[in-house]
Parts: sequence; C-alpha cells; structure tokens
Amino acid sequence: MATGNGGRVTRTVRSLADRIQWRGPALLRVSVGAVFLWFGVLKFFPATSPAEGVAVRGATKLMLGLLPPDVTLWMLAAAETAIGLGLVTGVLLRVALIGFFVHMAGVFSTLLLLPGEMWQGDVPVPTLEGQYIIKNVVLVAACLVVAADEWSRTVPP
Repeated sequence: MATGNGGRVTRTVRSLADRIQWRGPALLRVSVGAVFLWFGVLKFFPATSPAEGVAVRGATKLMLGLLPPDVTLWMLAAAETAIGLGLVTGVLLRVALIGFFVHMAGVFSTLLLLPGEMWQGDVPVPTLEGQYIIKNVVLVAACLVVAADEWSRTVPP
C-alpha cells in the first residue's frame, strides 16, 4: 500500500516541531521581554498605561507608602524596561530573570493587598483588574522555561 505524501508530511512536521522546541526558550524570552519593555516604556508617560493606577497603588502599599506615587511609577517603569531589555537582548539574562520573578511576586501580592479592587465581593471571582494580574501566570510559566534553559547550560548533567 502506498503511503503517498504522508511520510513526507510527517517528517516535515517533526522537523518543524524539533526546530520550535530547540528555539522555544529564546522565542519565549524575546516575547515576554517585548511585553515588559513595551509596558515599562508606557509607564514613563503618565496616564498611558491602563495598569498604571493599580500598579502604583499596589506597589505603594507593598512599600508601606514610603515613596510618593510619581516616584513609585518611575521606579516601576525603570524596572519593567530594564527587565524587558534584559530578556529581549539576553544581556545580563540571569539578573533580568531574577528581577522578573521578584517583580512578579510584587504583582501577585496585589491580589492580597488590594482585595477590594481585585475581587468581586466575598467570592473568588476576579474583577477586570484582578484578571489583568492573574493572566501573568502565563508570563511566569514562560520565564520558568527560559530560566530552566539558561541555568541548565552551566549545571553539569
């Protein structure tokens, strides 16, 4: 029985899958980095980021109100931009990854620090702002793959 083009298609799909798997961590790194870079730069221009308000309120509460909101916004902008540049370029990647995970811990803490803004009443249903925070679990998963790839390069088997 002739297999026709089925074998060629299977080989092509496998080859494509192998290439994507091999380049996957780099694709994730650059993708997350581009998002961070974009959102970080937006924060340098007040009132352009839809997440600006909740980000500043959460960070201000996390830092016990020690810094004025405009300084907090500038620090968030600088941190997100630096993390984004590190991820996009791969320069100081480990520092960028550590910064990313620390930043994400702060982002997720907003779910607890601002419960009235994050949750609808007493039920575990997130508001739009809460959903904006929760979707970051995808970015965390992506950077876990990037970090595993990066650290596996120097750890002997």
